[in-house]
Amino acid sequence: MQTEQERSKVFSVELFPPRTPAGEENLAAALGPLSALGPSFFSVTFGAGGTTRSGTIETVVKTMDETGIEAAPHLSCIEGTRESIGEFLDRYKDAGVRRIVTLRGDLPGDMESPGVFSCATELVAFIRERTGGYFHIEVGCYPEFHPESESAATDLGYFRDKVEAGADSAMTQFFFNADAYFYFVDEVERMGVDIPIVPGIMPIWDYEKVARFSDGCGAEIPQWLRKRMEAYGDDAASQRELGIEFVTDLCQRLLDAGAPGLHFYSLNRAEPTSTIWSNLGLKPTAT
Repeated sequence: MQTEQERSKVFSVELFPPRTPAGEENLAAALGPLSALGPSFFSVTFGAGGTTRSGTIETVVKTMDETGIEAAPHLSCIEGTRESIGEFLDRYKDAGVRRIVTLRGDLPGDMESPGVFSCATELVAFIRERTGGYFHIEVGCYPEFHPESESAATDLGYFRDKVEAGADSAMTQFFFNADAYFYFVDEVERMGVDIPIVPGIMPIWDYEKVARFSDGCGAEIPQWLRKRMEAYGDDAASQRELGIEFVTDLCQRLLDAGAPGLHFYSLNRAEPTSTIWSNLGLKPTAT
């Protein structure tokens, strides 16, 4: 963690493109309070198989126009051709985007492999080849290791490859075990990797939903926390109180140890992220 302790803090918030009128209302209601926090940037997700591709561009432009805060679209390998991805890059440049989150993406059930790029490393290299240093490129990483990786060593090697291909910084999959993050950072530092690795934070607001997400991506929820949450039964208010307390303590431990910021998975809701942000006493970082 020595290298991370020397970096300035970056706090950001993830949004996803709404798919329904109700979703549009939810995002509209959340955007004002979230922008008032003054995050360094918003990231906007990109749906597997292109399900939200146009929505990503629209949400990015709308977010920047309405908030004046930088927005970073996700760009996935789950796409057709070098030409079509190049068109996305051109559209983002025209829209004033300077930061991109580059991911392999989750494969749809009927898709055996990604498109023309088999992994995020190849996509990062393509962006650098096509646009030089124009974009700040974020990549993902897994402190508890990607569920499809052959081994921890293999996963660490994949991450190093993305950095060597041209990544500027990374944000992690969400996790609830701070030691997993500390171990991951120490390991990649020993491998010579020297970029900011920002922890991804999932507020525990709807426990059942977060538990499903965690089971799907391999993010371990501590057994004691599961048991206490389950003991509350249908008492959602008590679950939320415990969840917010736990995640606030997790964030504080990460920041005290030198993490270079936090990236909040908001799920297009303002209150969970805003509450934790306030609990931590974070100051606006947008410029």
